[in-house]
Amino acid sequence: MQRIEMDISRRQFLGGSAAVIGMFAGFGLAPRELRAQTPGRPIVLTNLRFFDGNTLSMQSGRDIVIEGGRITALPATGSGPTEADIIDCGGRAVTPGLIDCHWHATLVSVSQIAALTQDIAFVHLVAGQEAGATLMRGFTTVRDTGGPVFGLKLAIDNGVVTGPRIFPSGAMISQTSGHGDFRLLSTLPRMPGDAADYTERTGVAAIADGADEVLRRTREQLMKGASQIKIMAGGGVTSIYDPLDTAQFLQEEMEAAVRAAADWGTYVCAHVYTPEGIQRALRAGVKSIEHGQLADLETARMMRDEGAWWSIQPFLQDEDSNPRSNAQQQQKAEEVARGTVRAFEMGRSEGVNMAFGTDILMNPGASRSQGRQLAKLARFMSPLEALSMATGKAGELLALSGPRDPYQGRLGVIAEGAHADILVWDGDPETDLAFLDDPTNTLRLVMKGGRVFKETL
Repeated sequence: MQRIEMDISRRQFLGGSAAVIGMFAGFGLAPRELRAQTPGRPIVLTNLRFFDGNTLSMQSGRDIVIEGGRITALPATGSGPTEADIIDCGGRAVTPGLIDCHWHATLVSVSQIAALTQDIAFVHLVAGQEAGATLMRGFTTVRDTGGPVFGLKLAIDNGVVTGPRIFPSGAMISQTSGHGDFRLLSTLPRMPGDAADYTERTGVAAIADGADEVLRRTREQLMKGASQIKIMAGGGVTSIYDPLDTAQFLQEEMEAAVRAAADWGTYVCAHVYTPEGIQRALRAGVKSIEHGQLADLETARMMRDEGAWWSIQPFLQDEDSNPRSNAQQQQKAEEVARGTVRAFEMGRSEGVNMAFGTDILMNPGASRSQGRQLAKLARFMSPLEALSMATGKAGELLALSGPRDPYQGRLGVIAEGAHADILVWDGDPETDLAFLDDPTNTLRLVMKGGRVFKETL
Protein backbone atom coordinates (compact mmCIF):
# COMPACT_ATOMS: atom_id res chain seq x y z
CA MET A 1 0.00 0.00 0.00
CA GLN A 2 2.85 2.40 0.78
CA ARG A 3 4.39 1.82 -2.63
CA ILE A 4 1.05 2.44 -4.34
CA GLU A 5 0.36 5.57 -2.31
CA MET A 6 3.69 7.07 -3.34
CA ASP A 7 2.07 7.64 -6.74
CA ILE A 8 -0.90 9.48 -5.25
CA SER A 9 -0.69 13.12 -4.27
CA ARG A 10 -1.36 14.15 -0.69
CA ARG A 11 -4.41 16.13 -1.81
CA GLN A 12 -5.91 13.13 -3.58
CA PHE A 13 -5.25 10.89 -0.58
CA LEU A 14 -6.84 13.31 1.88
CA GLY A 15 -9.84 13.76 -0.37
CA GLY A 16 -10.43 10.03 -0.57
CA SER A 17 -9.79 9.40 3.11
CA ALA A 18 -12.23 12.15 4.12
CA ALA A 19 -15.11 10.01 2.90
CA VAL A 20 -13.80 7.03 4.85
CA ILE A 21 -13.38 9.12 8.00
CA GLY A 22 -16.94 10.37 7.61
CA MET A 23 -18.19 6.82 7.33
CA PHE A 24 -16.39 5.79 10.53
CA ALA A 25 -17.33 8.91 12.49
CA GLY A 26 -20.77 7.51 13.26
CA PHE A 27 -19.12 4.63 15.11
CA GLY A 28 -16.93 6.90 17.26
CA LEU A 29 -13.85 5.98 15.25
CA ALA A 30 -12.93 9.36 13.75
CA PRO A 31 -9.43 10.64 14.58
CA ARG A 32 -9.26 12.72 17.73
CA GLU A 33 -5.97 14.50 17.25
CA LEU A 34 -6.10 17.85 19.04
CA ARG A 35 -3.26 19.57 17.28
CA ALA A 36 -0.29 18.79 15.09
CA GLN A 37 3.10 20.43 15.17
CA THR A 38 3.13 23.86 13.56
CA PRO A 39 5.12 23.56 10.32
CA GLY A 40 8.61 24.93 10.80
CA ARG A 41 8.23 25.31 14.58
CA PRO A 42 9.38 22.77 17.15
CA ILE A 43 7.35 21.78 20.19
CA VAL A 44 9.00 22.25 23.58
CA LEU A 45 7.77 20.47 26.69
CA THR A 46 8.96 22.33 29.78
CA ASN A 47 8.54 22.47 33.58
CA LEU A 48 8.66 18.70 34.07
CA ARG A 49 10.33 15.69 35.66
CA PHE A 50 10.86 12.79 33.30
CA PHE A 51 11.62 9.06 33.24
CA ASP A 52 13.65 8.24 30.15
CA GLY A 53 12.57 4.58 29.95
CA ASN A 54 15.88 3.09 31.12
CA THR A 55 17.50 5.11 33.92
CA LEU A 56 15.85 4.08 37.19
CA SER A 57 15.37 7.61 38.49
CA MET A 58 13.38 10.70 37.56
CA GLN A 59 15.35 13.46 35.85
CA SER A 60 14.76 17.21 35.96
CA GLY A 61 16.28 20.44 34.74
CA ARG A 62 15.69 19.68 31.08
CA ASP A 63 13.17 20.45 28.36
CA ILE A 64 12.08 18.06 25.61
CA VAL A 65 12.28 19.41 22.06
CA ILE A 66 10.24 17.75 19.32
CA GLU A 67 10.50 18.27 15.58
CA GLY A 68 9.11 16.17 12.75
CA GLY A 69 7.61 13.63 15.11
CA ARG A 70 10.95 12.91 16.82
CA ILE A 71 12.69 14.06 19.99
CA THR A 72 15.54 16.21 18.70
CA ALA A 73 17.09 17.60 21.90
CA LEU A 74 16.97 17.55 25.70
CA PRO A 75 18.44 20.97 26.51
CA ALA A 76 18.71 22.58 29.93
CA THR A 77 15.43 24.18 30.97
CA GLY A 78 14.85 27.43 29.09
CA SER A 79 17.86 27.06 26.77
CA GLY A 80 16.05 25.47 23.85
CA PRO A 81 14.65 27.15 20.72
CA THR A 82 12.80 30.41 21.33
CA GLU A 83 10.55 30.17 18.29
CA ALA A 84 8.55 27.14 19.39
CA ASP A 85 5.15 25.90 20.54
CA ILE A 86 5.56 25.68 24.33
CA ILE A 87 3.72 23.09 26.44
CA ASP A 88 4.04 23.78 30.17
CA CYS A 89 3.71 20.47 32.02
CA GLY A 90 3.16 22.13 35.39
CA GLY A 91 5.93 20.23 37.15
CA ARG A 92 4.28 16.89 36.41
CA ALA A 93 5.83 13.50 35.65
CA VAL A 94 6.61 12.75 32.01
CA THR A 95 7.18 9.22 30.68
CA PRO A 96 7.61 7.60 27.29
CA GLY A 97 4.47 6.19 25.71
CA LEU A 98 3.63 2.79 27.19
CA ILE A 99 4.12 -0.43 25.22
CA ASP A 100 2.07 -3.61 25.63
CA CYS A 101 4.16 -6.45 24.20
CA HIS A 102 1.37 -9.03 24.22
CA TRP A 103 -1.87 -7.57 22.89
CA HIS A 104 -4.62 -8.82 20.60
CA ALA A 105 -6.09 -5.66 19.08
CA THR A 106 -8.91 -7.39 17.19
CA LEU A 107 -9.73 -9.96 19.88
CA VAL A 108 -9.48 -8.04 23.15
CA SER A 109 -13.00 -6.57 23.34
CA VAL A 110 -15.20 -9.28 21.83
CA SER A 111 -16.34 -12.46 23.53
CA GLN A 112 -14.96 -15.78 22.40
CA ILE A 113 -18.25 -16.76 20.78
CA ALA A 114 -18.35 -13.44 18.89
CA ALA A 115 -14.72 -13.79 17.78
CA LEU A 116 -15.35 -17.28 16.42
CA THR A 117 -18.79 -16.83 14.86
CA GLN A 118 -19.76 -13.20 14.20
CA ASP A 119 -19.40 -11.29 10.95
CA ILE A 120 -15.75 -10.26 10.86
CA ALA A 121 -16.76 -6.67 10.00
CA PHE A 122 -18.32 -6.37 13.46
CA VAL A 123 -15.10 -7.63 15.05
CA HIS A 124 -13.10 -5.03 13.13
CA LEU A 125 -15.41 -2.16 14.09
CA VAL A 126 -15.15 -3.08 17.76
CA ALA A 127 -11.37 -3.27 17.34
CA GLY A 128 -11.31 0.21 15.81
CA GLN A 129 -13.20 1.65 18.75
CA GLU A 130 -10.95 -0.18 21.22
CA ALA A 131 -7.84 1.13 19.46
CA GLY A 132 -8.77 4.71 20.34
CA ALA A 133 -9.40 3.73 23.96
CA THR A 134 -6.03 1.96 24.09
CA LEU A 135 -4.26 5.15 23.05
CA MET A 136 -6.19 7.17 25.64
CA ARG A 137 -4.86 4.83 28.34
CA GLY A 138 -1.34 5.87 27.35
CA PHE A 139 -0.40 2.78 25.35
CA THR A 140 1.07 4.36 22.24
CA THR A 141 2.45 1.05 20.89
CA VAL A 142 1.30 -2.57 21.02
CA ARG A 143 2.88 -5.74 19.72
CA ASP A 144 -0.07 -7.66 18.36
CA THR A 145 0.55 -11.35 19.01
CA GLY A 146 -2.19 -12.84 16.90
CA GLY A 147 -5.24 -11.84 14.92
CA PRO A 148 -6.42 -10.15 11.70
CA VAL A 149 -4.90 -6.78 12.53
CA PHE A 150 -3.33 -5.64 9.26
CA GLY A 151 -6.33 -3.56 8.20
CA LEU A 152 -6.60 -1.86 11.58
CA LYS A 153 -2.90 -1.01 11.52
CA LEU A 154 -3.28 0.50 8.04
CA ALA A 155 -6.27 2.57 9.17
CA ILE A 156 -4.40 3.91 12.21
CA ASP A 157 -1.22 4.69 10.30
CA ASN A 158 -3.23 6.56 7.64
CA GLY A 159 -5.24 8.55 10.19
CA VAL A 160 -8.59 6.91 9.43
CA VAL A 161 -8.98 5.85 13.07
CA THR A 162 -7.11 6.73 16.24
CA GLY A 163 -4.96 4.13 17.93
CA PRO A 164 -1.50 2.95 18.93
CA ARG A 165 1.36 1.90 16.71
CA ILE A 166 0.91 -1.79 15.91
CA PHE A 167 3.62 -4.40 15.42
CA PRO A 168 1.51 -7.13 13.76
CA SER A 169 2.07 -10.88 13.86
CA GLY A 170 -0.95 -11.76 11.76
CA ALA A 171 -2.50 -15.19 12.19
CA MET A 172 -1.29 -17.32 15.09
CA ILE A 173 0.39 -20.39 13.56
CA SER A 174 -0.68 -23.59 15.29
CA GLN A 175 -0.43 -27.33 14.78
CA THR A 176 -3.57 -29.42 14.55
CA SER A 177 -4.85 -29.77 18.13
CA GLY A 178 -2.67 -26.84 19.18
CA HIS A 179 -3.54 -23.72 21.13
CA GLY A 180 -4.57 -21.94 17.92
CA ASP A 181 -6.84 -24.73 16.66
CA PHE A 182 -10.31 -23.40 17.47
CA ARG A 183 -12.28 -26.00 15.51
CA LEU A 184 -15.02 -28.11 17.06
CA LEU A 185 -14.52 -31.85 17.34
CA SER A 186 -17.43 -32.33 14.96
CA THR A 187 -15.34 -30.87 12.12
CA LEU A 188 -12.74 -33.65 12.35
CA PRO A 189 -11.22 -35.30 10.44
CA ARG A 190 -10.00 -32.60 8.10
CA MET A 191 -9.58 -33.89 4.55
CA PRO A 192 -7.39 -32.39 1.80
CA GLY A 193 -10.34 -30.90 -0.07
CA ASP A 194 -12.06 -29.37 2.97
CA ALA A 195 -12.50 -25.60 3.19
CA ALA A 196 -10.51 -23.66 5.75
CA ASP A 197 -12.06 -23.05 9.15
CA TYR A 198 -13.66 -19.65 9.92
CA THR A 199 -10.73 -18.56 12.08
CA GLU A 200 -8.31 -19.42 9.29
CA ARG A 201 -10.38 -17.62 6.63
CA THR A 202 -10.55 -14.46 8.75
CA GLY A 203 -6.88 -14.45 9.73
CA VAL A 204 -7.18 -15.29 13.42
CA ALA A 205 -5.15 -18.50 13.14
CA ALA A 206 -3.36 -20.66 10.60
CA ILE A 207 -3.17 -24.42 11.13
CA ALA A 208 0.02 -26.03 9.84
CA ASP A 209 1.44 -29.53 10.20
CA GLY A 210 4.92 -30.42 9.02
CA ALA A 211 7.84 -28.14 8.24
CA ASP A 212 6.68 -27.41 4.68
CA GLU A 213 3.25 -26.25 5.81
CA VAL A 214 4.71 -24.13 8.63
CA LEU A 215 7.04 -22.56 6.08
CA ARG A 216 4.11 -21.68 3.83
CA ARG A 217 1.99 -20.16 6.60
CA THR A 218 4.92 -18.17 7.95
CA ARG A 219 5.67 -16.73 4.53
CA GLU A 220 2.02 -15.80 4.08
CA GLN A 221 2.07 -13.68 7.23
CA LEU A 222 5.32 -12.04 6.16
CA MET A 223 3.76 -11.26 2.80
CA LYS A 224 0.85 -9.58 4.57
CA GLY A 225 3.25 -7.38 6.54
CA ALA A 226 4.02 -9.22 9.79
CA SER A 227 6.75 -7.56 11.83
CA GLN A 228 7.31 -10.82 13.72
CA ILE A 229 5.83 -14.33 13.60
CA LYS A 230 3.75 -15.92 16.38
CA ILE A 231 3.68 -19.70 16.82
CA MET A 232 1.92 -21.87 19.41
CA ALA A 233 4.55 -24.05 21.08
CA GLY A 234 2.51 -25.43 23.97
CA GLY A 235 -0.87 -25.85 25.61
CA GLY A 236 -2.98 -22.96 26.81
CA VAL A 237 -5.51 -21.94 29.43
CA THR A 238 -8.48 -20.74 27.39
CA SER A 239 -8.34 -23.56 24.84
CA ILE A 240 -10.34 -26.70 25.53
CA TYR A 241 -8.62 -29.53 23.68
CA ASP A 242 -4.91 -28.98 24.39
CA PRO A 243 -3.70 -29.75 27.93
CA LEU A 244 -1.41 -27.18 29.50
CA ASP A 245 1.53 -29.60 29.77
CA THR A 246 1.65 -30.48 26.07
CA ALA A 247 4.59 -29.53 23.86
CA GLN A 248 3.44 -28.42 20.42
CA PHE A 249 5.27 -28.34 17.08
CA LEU A 250 8.29 -30.53 16.53
CA GLN A 251 11.61 -28.74 16.68
CA GLU A 252 12.04 -29.01 12.91
CA GLU A 253 8.64 -27.37 12.43
CA MET A 254 9.63 -24.46 14.66
CA GLU A 255 12.95 -24.20 12.85
CA ALA A 256 11.08 -23.77 9.56
CA ALA A 257 9.27 -20.72 10.97
CA VAL A 258 12.48 -19.33 12.46
CA ARG A 259 14.40 -19.70 9.20
CA ALA A 260 11.65 -18.09 7.13
CA ALA A 261 11.43 -15.17 9.57
CA ALA A 262 15.23 -14.79 9.63
CA ASP A 263 15.27 -14.60 5.84
CA TRP A 264 13.11 -11.49 6.23
CA GLY A 265 15.30 -10.07 8.99
CA THR A 266 12.87 -10.71 11.82
CA TYR A 267 12.12 -13.27 14.53
CA VAL A 268 9.59 -15.71 16.00
CA CYS A 269 7.76 -15.41 19.32
CA ALA A 270 6.13 -18.47 20.89
CA HIS A 271 3.17 -19.03 23.20
CA VAL A 272 4.38 -21.63 25.70
CA TYR A 273 4.32 -22.30 29.44
CA THR A 274 6.31 -25.43 30.28
CA PRO A 275 10.07 -26.09 30.52
CA GLU A 276 10.05 -28.69 27.73
CA GLY A 277 8.16 -26.43 25.34
CA ILE A 278 10.27 -23.38 26.18
CA GLN A 279 13.55 -25.25 25.76
CA ARG A 280 12.45 -26.77 22.46
CA ALA A 281 11.51 -23.30 21.19
CA LEU A 282 14.85 -21.87 22.27
CA ARG A 283 16.76 -24.67 20.57
CA ALA A 284 14.83 -23.88 17.39
CA GLY A 285 15.89 -20.23 17.54
CA VAL A 286 12.75 -18.57 18.95
CA LYS A 287 13.68 -15.15 20.37
CA SER A 288 10.65 -14.27 22.52
CA ILE A 289 8.90 -16.56 25.00
CA GLU A 290 5.29 -15.51 25.57
CA HIS A 291 4.00 -16.34 29.09
CA GLY A 292 6.38 -19.07 30.35
CA GLN A 293 5.02 -19.00 33.91
CA LEU A 294 5.83 -22.67 34.51
CA ALA A 295 9.53 -22.34 33.64
CA ASP A 296 12.06 -23.91 36.00
CA LEU A 297 15.48 -22.54 36.93
CA GLU A 298 17.31 -24.42 34.17
CA THR A 299 14.91 -22.99 31.60
CA ALA A 300 15.21 -19.44 32.91
CA ARG A 301 18.99 -19.68 32.64
CA MET A 302 18.69 -21.05 29.12
CA MET A 303 16.57 -18.01 28.16
CA ARG A 304 19.27 -15.76 29.59
CA ASP A 305 22.13 -17.58 27.88
CA GLU A 306 20.34 -17.56 24.51
CA GLY A 307 19.67 -13.82 24.81
CA ALA A 308 15.94 -14.48 24.40
CA TRP A 309 13.20 -12.25 25.78
CA TRP A 310 10.65 -13.28 28.37
CA SER A 311 7.40 -11.52 27.44
CA ILE A 312 5.53 -12.05 30.70
CA GLN A 313 2.13 -11.06 32.08
CA PRO A 314 0.83 -10.67 35.67
CA PHE A 315 -1.46 -13.72 35.54
CA LEU A 316 -2.56 -13.79 39.18
CA GLN A 317 -6.03 -15.35 38.96
CA ASP A 318 -7.65 -12.18 40.26
CA GLU A 319 -10.46 -9.87 39.19
CA ASP A 320 -8.62 -9.01 35.97
CA SER A 321 -8.28 -12.59 34.72
CA ASN A 322 -9.76 -13.60 31.38
CA PRO A 323 -13.07 -15.50 31.73
CA ARG A 324 -13.01 -19.26 32.36
CA SER A 325 -16.08 -21.17 31.23
CA ASN A 326 -15.38 -24.57 32.79
CA ALA A 327 -13.53 -26.31 35.60
CA GLN A 328 -10.73 -27.47 33.31
CA GLN A 329 -9.88 -23.92 32.28
CA GLN A 330 -10.11 -22.77 35.89
CA GLN A 331 -7.67 -25.45 37.01
CA LYS A 332 -5.17 -24.52 34.30
CA ALA A 333 -5.45 -20.83 35.21
CA GLU A 334 -4.74 -21.58 38.86
CA GLU A 335 -1.64 -23.57 37.93
CA VAL A 336 -0.33 -20.68 35.84
CA ALA A 337 -1.08 -18.17 38.62
CA ARG A 338 0.93 -20.21 41.10
CA GLY A 339 3.88 -20.03 38.75
CA THR A 340 3.63 -16.29 38.06
CA VAL A 341 5.27 -15.03 41.25
CA ARG A 342 8.13 -17.50 40.95
CA ALA A 343 8.60 -16.65 37.28
CA PHE A 344 9.04 -12.93 38.00
CA GLU A 345 11.48 -13.69 40.82
CA MET A 346 13.52 -16.10 38.67
CA GLY A 347 13.60 -13.84 35.65
CA ARG A 348 14.94 -10.91 37.66
CA SER A 349 17.43 -12.90 39.75
CA GLU A 350 18.84 -14.71 36.69
CA GLY A 351 19.09 -11.59 34.54
CA VAL A 352 16.66 -12.63 31.81
CA ASN A 353 15.52 -9.90 29.40
CA MET A 354 11.92 -9.23 30.47
CA ALA A 355 9.18 -7.13 28.88
CA PHE A 356 5.58 -6.45 29.90
CA GLY A 357 2.36 -7.57 28.23
CA THR A 358 -1.24 -8.15 29.30
CA ASP A 359 -2.81 -10.75 26.97
CA ILE A 360 -6.32 -9.48 27.70
CA LEU A 361 -8.26 -11.74 25.38
CA MET A 362 -11.91 -12.16 24.36
CA ASN A 363 -12.98 -10.28 27.48
CA PRO A 364 -15.26 -7.29 26.73
CA GLY A 365 -14.69 -4.40 29.12
CA ALA A 366 -11.51 -5.87 30.62
CA SER A 367 -9.19 -3.69 28.54
CA ARG A 368 -9.78 -0.93 31.10
CA SER A 369 -7.44 -2.89 33.41
CA GLN A 370 -4.47 -2.49 31.05
CA GLY A 371 -2.73 0.18 33.11
CA ARG A 372 -3.68 -1.49 36.38
CA GLN A 373 -2.01 -4.69 35.23
CA LEU A 374 1.21 -2.81 34.62
CA ALA A 375 0.94 -1.27 38.09
CA LYS A 376 0.78 -4.79 39.57
CA LEU A 377 4.41 -5.36 38.57
CA ALA A 378 5.43 -3.04 41.43
CA ARG A 379 4.62 -6.03 43.65
CA PHE A 380 7.72 -7.75 42.26
CA MET A 381 10.12 -4.83 41.72
CA SER A 382 10.51 -1.08 42.14
CA PRO A 383 7.93 1.10 40.34
CA LEU A 384 10.47 2.51 37.87
CA GLU A 385 11.86 -0.95 37.12
CA ALA A 386 8.31 -2.08 36.39
CA LEU A 387 7.71 0.97 34.20
CA SER A 388 10.88 0.23 32.25
CA MET A 389 9.44 -3.19 31.30
CA ALA A 390 6.68 -1.32 29.42
CA THR A 391 8.92 1.39 27.97
CA GLY A 392 12.68 1.03 27.41
CA LYS A 393 12.86 -2.75 27.76
CA ALA A 394 9.76 -3.24 25.62
CA GLY A 395 11.28 -1.01 22.96
CA GLU A 396 14.36 -3.23 22.86
CA LEU A 397 12.16 -6.26 22.25
CA LEU A 398 10.34 -4.49 19.42
CA ALA A 399 13.69 -3.65 17.82
CA LEU A 400 14.20 -7.37 17.10
CA SER A 401 11.96 -6.84 14.06
CA GLY A 402 14.91 -5.16 12.35
CA PRO A 403 13.99 -4.17 8.78
CA ARG A 404 10.43 -5.39 9.38
CA ASP A 405 9.94 -2.70 12.04
CA PRO A 406 7.09 -0.69 10.50
CA TYR A 407 8.14 2.56 12.21
CA GLN A 408 11.97 2.46 12.04
CA GLY A 409 13.09 4.29 15.14
CA ARG A 410 13.51 3.97 18.88
CA LEU A 411 10.37 3.52 20.94
CA GLY A 412 9.79 3.48 24.68
CA VAL A 413 12.47 6.06 25.51
CA ILE A 414 12.86 9.80 25.92
CA ALA A 415 16.11 10.31 24.05
CA GLU A 416 17.41 12.24 21.08
CA GLY A 417 16.25 10.66 17.82
CA ALA A 418 13.45 8.60 19.41
CA HIS A 419 9.84 8.79 18.28
CA ALA A 420 8.02 11.53 20.19
CA ASP A 421 5.58 9.25 22.01
CA ILE A 422 5.22 11.09 25.32
CA LEU A 423 2.81 11.06 28.28
CA VAL A 424 2.27 13.60 31.08
CA TRP A 425 0.84 12.25 34.36
CA ASP A 426 -0.50 13.35 37.70
CA GLY A 427 1.46 10.90 39.83
CA ASP A 428 4.95 10.00 40.97
CA PRO A 429 6.41 6.93 39.20
CA GLU A 430 9.24 6.74 41.74
CA THR A 431 6.87 5.88 44.59
CA ASP A 432 4.05 3.83 43.04
CA LEU A 433 2.19 3.21 39.77
CA ALA A 434 -1.38 3.36 41.08
CA PHE A 435 -2.08 6.38 38.88
CA LEU A 436 -1.93 4.11 35.79
CA ASP A 437 -5.29 2.65 36.82
CA ASP A 438 -7.15 5.95 36.30
CA PRO A 439 -5.90 7.43 33.03
CA THR A 440 -9.13 9.40 32.50
CA ASN A 441 -8.15 11.65 35.41
CA THR A 442 -4.39 11.19 35.82
CA LEU A 443 -3.19 11.15 32.20
CA ARG A 444 -3.02 14.80 31.23
CA LEU A 445 -1.31 14.66 27.84
CA VAL A 446 -1.02 11.94 25.20
CA MET A 447 1.41 12.57 22.35
CA LYS A 448 2.17 10.05 19.61
CA GLY A 449 4.64 10.92 16.89
CA GLY A 450 4.67 14.57 18.01
CA ARG A 451 0.89 14.86 17.66
CA VAL A 452 -1.27 15.62 20.67
CA PHE A 453 -4.32 13.38 21.10
CA LYS A 454 -5.25 14.43 24.62
CA GLU A 455 -4.36 17.55 26.59
CA THR A 456 -5.88 18.58 29.95
CA LEU A 457 -2.89 20.35 31.48
